[in-house]
Amino acid sequence: MIMRSGFKRISEILFFIILFFNSSIAQHEISSPDGTIAVKINVAADISFSIIVDGVEVLKPSIISMTTNDGFVMGKEAKVKSVDKTSEIQILKPQVKVKSAEVKDHYNAIDLTFDRNYRLSFRAYDNGVAYQFITDIAGPLIIQSETANFSFKESSKVYFPRETQFFSHNERIYEYNALDTLNEKDLCSLPALVEASDKIKLLFTETALLNYPGMWLTGGEGNALNATFPPFALAEAESLKFSQDGRDVVVTKSADYIAKTSGKRSFPWRIICVSKNDGDLITNQLSYQLAPPSKIEDASWIKPGKVAWDWWNYNNIYGVDFRAGVNTETYKYYIDFASEFGLEYIILDEGWYKLREVLTIVPEMDVKEIIAYGKSKNVDVILWLVWSSLDEQLIEALDTYASWGVKGLKIDFMQRDDQKIVEYYERISMECAKRKLLVDFHGSYKPAGLRRMYPNVITREGLKGAENNKWEALITPTHNVTLPFTRMVAGPMDYTPGAMLNASTSEFKISFNRPMAQGTRAHQVGMYTCFESPLQMLCDNPSNYLKEKESTAFIAQIPTVWDETKVLHAKVGKYLAVARRNGDKWYIGAMSGASKQELKIDLSFLGAGMYNIEIFKDGMNADRYAGDYKILKKVVSSKDVLSAELVAGGGWNAIFTRR
Repeated sequence: MIMRSGFKRISEILFFIILFFNSSIAQHEISSPDGTIAVKINVAADISFSIIVDGVEVLKPSIISMTTNDGFVMGKEAKVKSVDKTSEIQILKPQVKVKSAEVKDHYNAIDLTFDRNYRLSFRAYDNGVAYQFITDIAGPLIIQSETANFSFKESSKVYFPRETQFFSHNERIYEYNALDTLNEKDLCSLPALVEASDKIKLLFTETALLNYPGMWLTGGEGNALNATFPPFALAEAESLKFSQDGRDVVVTKSADYIAKTSGKRSFPWRIICVSKNDGDLITNQLSYQLAPPSKIEDASWIKPGKVAWDWWNYNNIYGVDFRAGVNTETYKYYIDFASEFGLEYIILDEGWYKLREVLTIVPEMDVKEIIAYGKSKNVDVILWLVWSSLDEQLIEALDTYASWGVKGLKIDFMQRDDQKIVEYYERISMECAKRKLLVDFHGSYKPAGLRRMYPNVITREGLKGAENNKWEALITPTHNVTLPFTRMVAGPMDYTPGAMLNASTSEFKISFNRPMAQGTRAHQVGMYTCFESPLQMLCDNPSNYLKEKESTAFIAQIPTVWDETKVLHAKVGKYLAVARRNGDKWYIGAMSGASKQELKIDLSFLGAGMYNIEIFKDGMNADRYAGDYKILKKVVSSKDVLSAELVAGGGWNAIFTRR
């Protein structure tokens, strides 16, 4: 009896130990709809998650949490109250089409509700994973910090957009680094792309970024990337760098926390895009899918199109009988050019108003006359503005511009994504939407969901684009064919393509007033199909475009929005070939990096019947003279396979019209 009683007691103790252990370490799992991606969530002393793709762990257990200023850590010693698993499938129809007219939004989700009035939501898609914290806490909430320690296997590498500080326009080259060479002093903005295995790449970005600072990454111990955030700004001042004309407003005093916000809210989605081949990155739309829905009921007034841009070419027009510059005659010339080629807009960049005084037009400019002249030629006007000066007179200025007939604003030099500036983006987008004004953000952070919420935010910079050719030699063909796999995954990018002065990398020379670009003419033309931007610039001098009418006419035919996108060939930093459909016409753009390429263009994506095709390709001597190109015309069908030969830094382009 004594032995039986003792055995029973030991059994009871073991039962309660097992019960306690199981309640302290909860494991949850969801898979993507196609079953190839699994997310495992462990709730123990910390909350961590891992990602398995085709049976291979590509993200090791990675700790996530949020800490409030009273020391409460969401994710520490968490107690799960309930678990809710759901599946969703719907078709989204973007009001401004970027990659496609329809987006299939299909995912499996798990919501973990914890005992301290917060939740953690995970979604698994066939092309990625996302998670989000949600709080239900009464009153205001101060977020001291947020933790996301992303951990990878040994030998992982990263395309790392290195930064030196949080004050940045996020125009960076993507350095290719081994993860274990980085530490906490190595800082980068998003998106960042990790080679997590021989076959799988993971791109890290965020969306639904509202009333909260943007996420950045640093190196971590071993093979890791750790999230970091700009602190809350307590005081600001203008930098002396630009003679206090309002461009650089820097944080002079920071709080020891990152956000002051409401206790009842959803926080930004942290996105890990999964690519099983490089082309998956081109078609990934998670940044859009996870963003808040549109606040604009009728978006019919939002008109995508092309823009004749002045600043890059320094207004160096020629062959005219007036003095070129920032004056009314010059911009009428831009309008005449835009009208001849069917471009929808011109932009008045820096110089049209007295800096700091956004309602004081310089004497050489009659903006109302320019706008009226443009309307007579079916060309609308977009105005450039420094953000801080605009903010000082925001409502009066926007009302005035709308009364003039302005159609959009290019807002520049924010160069921050702390909470205050993120709130500014939302506010200016809302106020512009009320007045039916487009917004193009420059000096900006990457797209993070605002373009779905306010589709008048039609494009933005936040990348090292063509303007950098004016002062440095870093805009190489390799960089150009890296951007679509990195920065463009977050959303449209205002790279400002279209250079007519083309040079090989060895022959490239820096010139601020008469800039050129590395790569061939066909490489530049390829950007209009490869690079996504519903508002797409023609950066060069109208006089150059008029002199090069064959190139200009080809560019002018290419739309800026797409009903369908198909990736034909893709390799990060090496080459890209995409086919895109607008209506019943197909377009192909191809670009090469530092080495020549021969790509087979299988036309099976075409429908039945015969097509007229116009090809714009590298000329026979494009490797020696980058401006050399050739235009061919032929008839093809979906049964044909074409050979696209690209020189180093080259391009190949085609337009298909059904016969």
